[in-house]
Amino acid sequence: MNTIELNGAACRYRTDGDPRNPAVLMCNSLGTDHTMWDAQVDALSRCFYVVRYDTRGHGASAAPPGPYSLELLANDALGLLDHLAISSAHVVGLSMGGLVAQCLGLYAPHRVNRLVLANTAARIGTAAGWRSRAETVREDGLATIASTSPARWFTPAFAAEDRATIEPLQRTLRSQSPEGYAACCDALADADLGDDIRAITAPVLVIAGEADPVTTVAEGVALCTRIRDARLVTLPASHLSSIEVPAVFTREIQSFLHS
Repeated sequence: MNTIELNGAACRYRTDGDPRNPAVLMCNSLGTDHTMWDAQVDALSRCFYVVRYDTRGHGASAAPPGPYSLELLANDALGLLDHLAISSAHVVGLSMGGLVAQCLGLYAPHRVNRLVLANTAARIGTAAGWRSRAETVREDGLATIASTSPARWFTPAFAAEDRATIEPLQRTLRSQSPEGYAACCDALADADLGDDIRAITAPVLVIAGEADPVTTVAEGVALCTRIRDARLVTLPASHLSSIEVPAVFTREIQSFLHS
């Protein structure tokens, strides 16, 4: 892992693959870190220069006091590309990371080649819901959120059967900074890209989980309706589809990025 200062906060990142290859920037979801993409890295790094990082407030990156904004999170991503002298990249983001990816596609289109928007929406949840969660986490920490996370992230069958995958994710979430997590909830409360995403010109792959209660298939369809060059793939998974069905998730993004 390497560290860089981005917009007043230390950011931990790692790279895999040959830097002469096309770059793929991978943006994590709320409550996870760069390791959420572990199942994709081996395959992608054969043909791409894979860049993963811990979003501010997550993992080993700094968690300065909030609130944060979606624009700040997107500027962190651009700063990392600048640091690595990457003029443009494919961007893969899931959930909160998918909002960051949309923001890059909107406001820095010259830096984006293709977008993969997984288990995300132009607006995720409600402002009131995110502000309530931020308040709860600031008061009580992340233990309760971590204990209930499998029901939000995975189908019941996967949550019951694959504890070896789920328990490390829960440990990661419990170890996060409560303030960093809450500050990202503040960003999500205000993040509403609405019809603005109609201006995205990059080719887009939208991935939705058939059993996702957080960002539904209908919200994936809405992204495709608004973005001119977008197509939808649905996977037999819940919210963290990159982890629940890693092989098919990886095949879909490989096929898209190579097309």
